[in-house]
Amino acid sequence: MKALLHRHRELCARAVDPLEIAAGLEAHGVTDRTAARFRHRDVFSLAEELYARVPRNAADTPVAGAPTAGAPDPDPAGEGGLPGAMRALFLLPGAVCAVAVAGVGLLEPAGPVSRLGAGLLGAMAVAIALRVCLRRGPLSRRGRTGSGGALWTCWLGGHLLLGEAVLGRLAGGGTSGLWPGTAAAAAALALTFAVLPAAECAHGFGVRARRKLAASRGLADFRAGVRPLLPVTVGLFLGALLALLVLARAVLGAEGPAGGLAPAAALGVLVFVARLTTVHGRPSAGAAGLAAACAVEIAALGSVAAARLPGCAALAAPVEAAVRAYGPGVVTLTGCSLAAAALLVHAAATLTRASAHSGTPTVPR
Repeated sequence: MKALLHRHRELCARAVDPLEIAAGLEAHGVTDRTAARFRHRDVFSLAEELYARVPRNAADTPVAGAPTAGAPDPDPAGEGGLPGAMRALFLLPGAVCAVAVAGVGLLEPAGPVSRLGAGLLGAMAVAIALRVCLRRGPLSRRGRTGSGGALWTCWLGGHLLLGEAVLGRLAGGGTSGLWPGTAAAAAALALTFAVLPAAECAHGFGVRARRKLAASRGLADFRAGVRPLLPVTVGLFLGALLALLVLARAVLGAEGPAGGLAPAAALGVLVFVARLTTVHGRPSAGAAGLAAACAVEIAALGSVAAARLPGCAALAAPVEAAVRAYGPGVVTLTGCSLAAAALLVHAAATLTRASAHSGTPTVPR
């Protein structure tokens, strides 16, 4: 016990309650099995003894219910969610994308070269706007190291806009051209405007989890309280994204079956869950989920391209059959859905730990 106390003395000395020590121990890999070696039933019981063993001045002991220095405000934006100025900031990517889509449409008589230039400029502007949004607020990483998530996200977005048309042409899916149509433009518009509901949902998830962390009497109590929050949060975001997809298709007059919404919805959910895990200290897991979806799309494109070689036609048979039956969007839907499901299982295990919410970013006024 003395060795454990010495190893975590700084954590114990600055903790304001045993639950904070328990969260820190959990983050350092201390489990209930480890606590049993110290004759304690669980990590929280062990944290209570460590908290009692460390002497602290009366002046340093916080008054019950009073805010502590450096501790995050449980709900700095109030019950209404994000502040109005930050909501406007998270609308910026959608506004920039709308201007880009309108500009490309206006340049249609000027020829494909002008439209391509306008499209590239619009994509760069959207990327800059997204980077600005992700540097603060509930979607910011706050110093957590990246693991290639931005690169994989760019690939997934590019495949949704251009890759499906290329795949449809190579696999004989009947695609008439390679330029993104109104359906792809509507998907891009909805996904960029979905940054705002993503921020709102991530903020609500973090606020409620921190409240339960403050009110819980143990780690098991906290896990039981926070476990339903993740599926509810993802469900709310999915509902908002589907509404935006339907609205964008109606505004742009995109044709096609309602099933065409599924690939963009799967991509949006995957990126949202990956960002949520990154915000809560699991950037490698989020990047791995995005990379897995990219691997599926790259394998599909590679197989139909390799089928052009002599004697390799069989390589593309599964992809060609799926594309002919369900359209080129089936590859995006399959890759993103499987990756999102796996990432949700991982998030359900990791985001219910107290250590995942002890340092999440807060929203300034």
